[in-house]
Amino acid sequence: MAALLRHSTPYRDQYDISLALLDDEPAAYEVPDWITVHQLDCRGSLLQSIRQLRALERSLRPAATLSFLTRANVANWASRAGKGYPWIISERVNTSAHLGKGLSGRLGHMLVQLSYRHATHIIAVSQGVADGLSETFDVPDNIISVISNPVDTIHITRQALEKYPVHPEPYIVAIGRLVENKNFGLLIDAFAAASIPGKLIIIGDGPLRATLEQKIADHGLEPQIILTGFIQNPFPLLAGAQFFVLPSNAEGFPNGLVEAMSTGTAVVSTNCKSGPSEILANKNNLAIEEMTPVDFGVLVPCNDVTAMADSLLYFQDDETRKRFADLALTRTKDYTPEKAARRYWHVIENSMNAV
Repeated sequence: MAALLRHSTPYRDQYDISLALLDDEPAAYEVPDWITVHQLDCRGSLLQSIRQLRALERSLRPAATLSFLTRANVANWASRAGKGYPWIISERVNTSAHLGKGLSGRLGHMLVQLSYRHATHIIAVSQGVADGLSETFDVPDNIISVISNPVDTIHITRQALEKYPVHPEPYIVAIGRLVENKNFGLLIDAFAAASIPGKLIIIGDGPLRATLEQKIADHGLEPQIILTGFIQNPFPLLAGAQFFVLPSNAEGFPNGLVEAMSTGTAVVSTNCKSGPSEILANKNNLAIEEMTPVDFGVLVPCNDVTAMADSLLYFQDDETRKRFADLALTRTKDYTPEKAARRYWHVIENSMNAV
């Protein structure tokens, strides 16, 4: 969202653009100073999000609204539906996997199914996310567009040039929250099975840290596998890695994968829903049964320790890594912020013109 705002300068003379932030939390990303920011304080509550957003919209009377993430999307529906003004939502995740299980998951499923199909338009970050909305939540295909996340390759290249403590040994990098869906346990088991030299560095934090530390200890790999918290600028570390690994069970659009590719690093990913096969093979729902080199990287089946270990061994060859690093970098040209911003504004303006 912040990247899209930074690249919306051509539209600032045509529209007053406001940004409403639902929760009063420290800012993770900067937005342009010409954007009017409205800081709400909903504290993670859907009901408060609806109430405070309604009050803000009564004050601003916007010609169109665009929301990001599920809670904001449902609040957008509750504030706009039936008023005759366009409201657009951007779905960032594999929705059914993101909603979880139990009572809260069922309630979330019901709210998504009730609200999303009435949107003026939905922007999905991958075809896999779009297919999930149609198949699981009965959203009509004709109101969905697929626009991949923007990745600012120029900014990443600059950040990658910053100095970072050099690791004397070769190393592999993975990044993400230490939660079940990211499946770092698979990567640890595969690293142990492959018995390759060098280190595995996992950048991230989360509730499974202790569980993963115990798994590392059980394999006797404490010297080789490093669990480090999130760092402000991971790109120099990525640029110096042998390759990057994404072991997830589900994604929406894996930003980290494309960001790693933007540093000129070869990549391995599980063939999970949604996004990796679209990025690496330019195909949705690609069926594979083993470690498979594709157009821009390597795909492995989900939860397959042997296939993941095979991919780690495959990239021990210097020439293979170099070839896939070059291919990865060429692919990132398809994800520039300028392209994404133009496509978002096309949807917004078409939605307003249709009213």
